[in-house]
Amino acid sequence: MIFVKVINLPLIENYFYFSAMQNKQPHLERRLGLFQATAINMIDMVGIGPFVVLPLVIQMMYGPWFIYAWIAGALLSLVDSLIWSELGAALPNAGGSFYFLRTAYGEKSWGKLMSFLYTWQTMIQAPLVIASGAIGFSMYAGYLFPLDEVSSRIVSGSVVLLLTALLYRNISTIGKMSTLLWVGVIGTILWIIWGGFQNGHLLQPLHEMNDGLQVNALFGVALGAASVKTIYSYLGYYNVCHLGSEIKQPEKIIPRSMLLSVIGIAILYLLMNMSVVSVIPWKEASESKFIVSLFLEKLYGTKAATVGTILILWIAFASLFAVMLGYSRVPYAAAKEGEFFSVFAKLHPTKNFPHVALIGLGVMAFVFSLLFKLTEVITAILAMRILVQFIGQAIGLMMMRKKKSIAFPFKMPLYPLPVIVAIIMWLAIFISTGTTFMISGVIVITTGILAYLIKAKSKSEWPF
Repeated sequence: MIFVKVINLPLIENYFYFSAMQNKQPHLERRLGLFQATAINMIDMVGIGPFVVLPLVIQMMYGPWFIYAWIAGALLSLVDSLIWSELGAALPNAGGSFYFLRTAYGEKSWGKLMSFLYTWQTMIQAPLVIASGAIGFSMYAGYLFPLDEVSSRIVSGSVVLLLTALLYRNISTIGKMSTLLWVGVIGTILWIIWGGFQNGHLLQPLHEMNDGLQVNALFGVALGAASVKTIYSYLGYYNVCHLGSEIKQPEKIIPRSMLLSVIGIAILYLLMNMSVVSVIPWKEASESKFIVSLFLEKLYGTKAATVGTILILWIAFASLFAVMLGYSRVPYAAAKEGEFFSVFAKLHPTKNFPHVALIGLGVMAFVFSLLFKLTEVITAILAMRILVQFIGQAIGLMMMRKKKSIAFPFKMPLYPLPVIVAIIMWLAIFISTGTTFMISGVIVITTGILAYLIKAKSKSEWPF
């Protein structure tokens, strides 16, 4: 007797159908290589910041010693990027610090609170970062055409809306757009540097940077206050960590892209500052509202200054493009893990990007761009982030290293010295923001803790 086993063909067909449907579910894709990752970092770093804060830094230092503030910002960015590199290579997920803090402090205990606090702060400070760039954009646009208070707000708000529309697409297209924007950013800075080189006095500010220098308490206070402004101009070297789920070979590309970004931008910033002050004396430069436009006007005339101003606006726009791209992944990552409102976990059904998170940040940034002034926003951004994000994850890295709980594909040289230096420098920057902003940073943390406790109590989560 021959037994024939009848195969249920419809069942098999259904199995393969549902398997295929699962594979077609929206998900983040690893499409960004080293060049694109580095370009995204660099255009994030070089926003309107260096063009707006250059006169402010000179005012605070009141002398040729302002270069030390840019060096201090570069040093802090470099040592801190080593922390981000270790964490980003080991935990390459969308959301960056959300996953770093959650893993370092324990996914079922303090890590839930720390990651919630980071997301809580991000939903406030990320729109502020975006708004600061949009406000700076409208300020420099004033060189091209007169803007009153109302029209200036309209310009800044319109920039946010346009950015949101451009980012409403898949990551492959965004990678190509980032490369194009990067070309404009680097080209503009090189043009400014070339202007100082042509003038024949590019190195003069370097020779004068110690003239009359007295290293005392007064210098330390001035350096701290000025460094708050310069570090704002360096922020963004870690943007690639927010895109960890979309980076090819993240264990290699994340550390390399950050180190290339920090070193490259530090060199460009120093050369750009030297170039500008070699043409415009530092006293005059400290009082200029459109310092780079004035620089180009003196060298090449009004038409060239107009072109240069347009390119600076290009840079500001490109930076905001990268900022919104990275930060939109943070609430998405938190919501995906059940640590934030679930609506933010949604991906676009065909383009595979967190469209709800993007729109949410865009709306808040639009409102903030209509309400606040640039000088207030810059300091508030740093005061709000330092304790939980920068110092919190530096300590978290040391905790993970000690426990040996995960593997680190990238390990920084001279550990733990860079981590200790970073913590000390971040504490100094936090103190330098001033009493008002330090208190505001603590208030944000306190309200975040209360919000977490209410949420945890309602869901019977840790510590209840």
